[in-house]
Amino acid sequence: MTSSDYSVSLSPHALAAENSGFDPMIGRKLVAGVESGLLPHLHVVLAERSGETILESYSKGPDESWGQPLGEVTFDAGTLHDLRSVTKSVVGLLYGIALERGMVPTLDTPILSVFDDYKDLSSDPARMKLTVEHALTMSLGLEWDESRPYTDPENSEIAMELAPDRYRFILERTIVEEPGTKWTYSGGATALIGGILERGTGKSLPEFASEVLFGPLGIETYEWTAGKDGTHSPASGLRLTAPDLLKIGRLVLNNGLWDGKRIVPEAWIRASQMPHIQTPEMLSYGYFWFLGKAPVKALGGPTDWAAGFGNGGQRLWICPKADVTAVIYSGNYNNWNAWIPPTRIWIEIILANLEKA
Repeated sequence: MTSSDYSVSLSPHALAAENSGFDPMIGRKLVAGVESGLLPHLHVVLAERSGETILESYSKGPDESWGQPLGEVTFDAGTLHDLRSVTKSVVGLLYGIALERGMVPTLDTPILSVFDDYKDLSSDPARMKLTVEHALTMSLGLEWDESRPYTDPENSEIAMELAPDRYRFILERTIVEEPGTKWTYSGGATALIGGILERGTGKSLPEFASEVLFGPLGIETYEWTAGKDGTHSPASGLRLTAPDLLKIGRLVLNNGLWDGKRIVPEAWIRASQMPHIQTPEMLSYGYFWFLGKAPVKALGGPTDWAAGFGNGGQRLWICPKADVTAVIYSGNYNNWNAWIPPTRIWIEIILANLEKA
């Protein structure tokens, strides 16, 4: 596609944006950025402040579901879309809920004490050092490589999906670092957390999510893709509409409350978005959340944000100090430059056009 092929609808929320402290031209600035070719492959941009929608634009273009082409899609508020690895952030919330209910082990628990059917692996003292927290922070210290395209069977996540036993595949990887010392992006770490959740709750991920998270938020329509072995992917399998993902952002901004009801423990929200380890990109990482700072003039300078990142340019952005959350869906799958447009929208369109604290 050429730059002239890209377009998004003009957001109808100029007055709401102005009333919420934003430049009322924010919607037109987004359209201009898209038409210039600087923000390609966008499908949806949706943002709110304090519960008020301030930016909402939709496009059309080719899309896929877990690598399977869907053809040309006209996106709107009811269109399901791959979250890809933003799924990990949702699974992190599910772990916090289950932990509060006593369904899953505490974070210092050795993972192999949960997967105790792998006696040959649990007899290795070095592997018994791997804890739940190491998985949540992607610091297991195991050999893992997702730098290859997700169309490549040598990509570790794809190899895991093709393995006869996904959990053994992960847990028997060579130990290359002391656990807790180095961040390595790993869908395998998330797969372990998903497996612990399913063992602890006695339910599949979509069943448990529907009961404790989606149901309370009024999320009724979703899909959760499963691998060939029937295991729903906690790393990348969730599909939600943009407004429903935005609800999860608002839930996090509300420290786990929804309509006055406690959904996620506040302590878990806070712990999840504390910096536990550094990534090679100089971002921090919590429990399945990326953490960073962005300049926000209205707030006096560099301001903390948290985000779920997904292949192709999928993003759930959260800025607690501004009380702003945003969802961006894109179709730039398996392109390592896909991070650029959603980052520019977050920093240069949304946060830069906040005029009042």
